[in-house]
Amino acid sequence: MPAVKSSSTPPGQRLGLPLLVLAAAQLVISLDYSIVYVALPRIGAGLGFSGQDLQWVVSAYVVATGGLLLLGGRATDLLGRRRMFVLAALLYAVSSLVGGLSGSAGILVGMRAVQGVGGALLFPAALSLINTLYEEGPDRNRALAVWGAAGAGGLCFGSLLGGVLVDAFDWPAVFLVNVPLAGAIALAGSFLFPPDGAVSGWRDFDLPGALTATAGITLLVFVLVHAPEAGWGSRSVLMCAVLSVISLVLFVFVETRARAPLTPGHLFRHRGLLGAMALTALFSATFSSLPYFLTLYFQTVRSYGALGTGVAFLLPAVVVAVGTKAGEKVVSAFGVRAALLGGMTLGAVGVALLALSLSADGLYLRLVPGIVLLSLGQGATWTGMWIAASTGVPAADQGIASGLASTTLQVGSAVGLAVLVAVTGTGRHGLTTAELLDGIRDAVHIIVAGICLGAVALLPLRRRAGD
Repeated sequence: MPAVKSSSTPPGQRLGLPLLVLAAAQLVISLDYSIVYVALPRIGAGLGFSGQDLQWVVSAYVVATGGLLLLGGRATDLLGRRRMFVLAALLYAVSSLVGGLSGSAGILVGMRAVQGVGGALLFPAALSLINTLYEEGPDRNRALAVWGAAGAGGLCFGSLLGGVLVDAFDWPAVFLVNVPLAGAIALAGSFLFPPDGAVSGWRDFDLPGALTATAGITLLVFVLVHAPEAGWGSRSVLMCAVLSVISLVLFVFVETRARAPLTPGHLFRHRGLLGAMALTALFSATFSSLPYFLTLYFQTVRSYGALGTGVAFLLPAVVVAVGTKAGEKVVSAFGVRAALLGGMTLGAVGVALLALSLSADGLYLRLVPGIVLLSLGQGATWTGMWIAASTGVPAADQGIASGLASTTLQVGSAVGLAVLVAVTGTGRHGLTTAELLDGIRDAVHIIVAGICLGAVALLPLRRRAGD
């Protein structure tokens, strides 16, 4: 679908409502990732989860999303952006309804996996719609800033909303709240976005490539999520790791011989996209791991309740939204590289200040300087990396390009969190408060180092034309 060109209708009126719907879709995706954290204790008690199995309320969503993003991106290109957007939103609505009404642990975990499938379809569909509805340049940058504010802010607002809902209505509310929102998004998308026309590219769908890629990535994410709990030498982890390697090797073999490969080879010669993929992986391994450790800090070290933890995340949610808009302004004035370098530098300083402020007592105000700086940097980096991922990519490949960048985002999150938990020992049972606090500080210090390495890697990159 070609980008929408200017017409007699003012752009703000013509594209404002579609952008609102696309931002709402990204809000749903990020909320579904974070909203359940503060509800986990109630979910565990209400449905009889064991301590080991409770993690799958979060992990089932992560594994399904990470494993299917490539498939979702290619389906978006071949089957239609609007079709996939509406289908994904409906999946969210139905799975959220069933999950909220479920009375068993197994059904809830299954519905979280279905929500993950919805995320794997919705993320590339929404991002591809932005990248084709808005022409490359200031219009697209502004749209990505709004979309990014909804997503990055949703990761933090999810904790606040989850705390409010759990305190007022118990744990099912964190799922049922999605039903009217996702349903409205599906309805709005079916009317607001350009029609896809007849499906003509389904014969070009690389089924062997889709199956091997999905199996390989899903098993890889499963290993990274499951290993810290089960042990890296456990039979299930080793078996899945071997199967993942076999699947990914088969995927490479299939792609070199496919007439219409799932991942077109020319995209891997696109330096901007490759750089953005590396950056999304680093971003999620560092910035996106912080909410996990801050939740541990607030709830376990400081003994905040669900609502108190949610309120504590309100400030970063607001500042991240400001940072995404600031990132768009910096891109317009100085280029993508400057926005990324500035955002990561600011974020590293903020995380370093946060590490110095973590203590077993004291006021929340001590954390504010670090939270403000890291959240500004996180928002600016988020906007810059999605602008970099879409720049110069043909409209016909925007879906799979979005899928590639978002796959590295998910895999980076799983790798980063698994490594941080393993290295710092914060996942061990029976830790004292002092030991847990030391582990959280260690994790935050490692995150600072990771962000600094990413910023240093950007320094030698030459400015491209228009950057």
